[in-house]
Amino acid sequence: MNTIKTLMLTAALSMGLTAGAQTTAESGFVRTDGVHFYKGKSQTPYYYVGANFWQGPLLGSTSEAGNRKKLCAELDSLKAIGVDNLRILAGADAGSKNVTSVTPYLQTEPGKYDERMFEGLDYLLAEMGKRGMVAVIYLTNSWDWSGGYGFYLRATGHGDSPDAHGEGYKAYVKYATEFNNDLKAQQLYYNHVRRVVSRVNSITGKPYRDDPTIMAWQLCNEPRIFGSRTFDGYKEGFIKWSRTSTALIKSLDPNHLVSTGSEGLIGCDFDATLYEQQHADPNVDYLTVHIWPVNWRWARPENLTGDLPNAFQKAADCIEQHEAYGRKLNKPVVIEEFGYSRDNTAYDPGTPVSARNAFYAYVFSRVRESQAEQGPIAGCNFWGWGGSGRPSEVTWKPGDDYVSDPPHEPQGWYCVFDSDTTTIQLIKGALKSSTPARPPKP
Repeated sequence: MNTIKTLMLTAALSMGLTAGAQTTAESGFVRTDGVHFYKGKSQTPYYYVGANFWQGPLLGSTSEAGNRKKLCAELDSLKAIGVDNLRILAGADAGSKNVTSVTPYLQTEPGKYDERMFEGLDYLLAEMGKRGMVAVIYLTNSWDWSGGYGFYLRATGHGDSPDAHGEGYKAYVKYATEFNNDLKAQQLYYNHVRRVVSRVNSITGKPYRDDPTIMAWQLCNEPRIFGSRTFDGYKEGFIKWSRTSTALIKSLDPNHLVSTGSEGLIGCDFDATLYEQQHADPNVDYLTVHIWPVNWRWARPENLTGDLPNAFQKAADCIEQHEAYGRKLNKPVVIEEFGYSRDNTAYDPGTPVSARNAFYAYVFSRVRESQAEQGPIAGCNFWGWGGSGRPSEVTWKPGDDYVSDPPHEPQGWYCVFDSDTTTIQLIKGALKSSTPARPPKP
């Protein structure tokens, strides 16, 4: 018996997961069967249109950033729309002095945690559970806006991460790729995984592993090889880290799904073999893909409407590529991040969103099409829910509202405000049309 199987068996026995214990279906967890999700005892596929809402645990905390009344109002608004799936950040790590990063921090130093921020995650999960919502939780970030790779690399002697944006991008790539081979930095990450996944909710008293409010754990937001064409010898380290991480999570918590949080092929520097190798891992339950036409220069900020046909075609190619991997690996695929700028690259609530609505409608149509054909696209999460938050200025600073646009990006760029009524109607329509693509299983 190999080490990974031994870890999983030991964890299962320690949690009483023997022949007489409840199955994940009986306990209400989301599970997979082939290219479909199922929720609880239901034999009808679970399809969803969800939101990115990384700021939820910060709002749920008792820190200076917390606002539990506002958090509950946001959850009620999302539930009223029909959104029941939220992708969230477990908590921010202390950021680089060179960047604007999320505060307050969950992890201030390796192994040192602000309990108020952990309680924010507890509170969010408790309130989501009351509303029948589920969470996809990513455990760290490859980018510097929440500490991420740079937090661990700084702790192992690499210094503060460069600013990943603009002219600093190449320097960040060279810096961040070191995470793939720095075993000490990876060990600090594994310690963090153990701490989060093994937590007992301070509000419900329920261990996270036993809470069906959690749909899945993700290794990272957008784990990247970072420059494999430039830096040799990092692919092996990337795969080893990914597989060690998924096995660790499953050993601690065999009840929940695990996914990588990958952008897709771009996260593997367009190395198709590497992407397939990463996601063929038996501990990876489903595939993910992100779609960012403006960031990836499929659409120009000055011509958002005129460039929509190109954005549609590039998105179609991307979706079809990852659908093919889903079919080959017999796993669901989720478009878990997608976004498009407000018209004229405006940021203020109330500014037009016609181009964005057109892109949302296109993504929703591709999701419906896959489902109608019993394909592997099982859900999507738009970026992101800003709700009643309002930016005080384009650049975020501590004390400002969280509107789902990360702090290093213009506030209001991609988020959906509660005043974006046309976008909200689109989301509602997509949810109503997201019907089972096949009859219930016998």
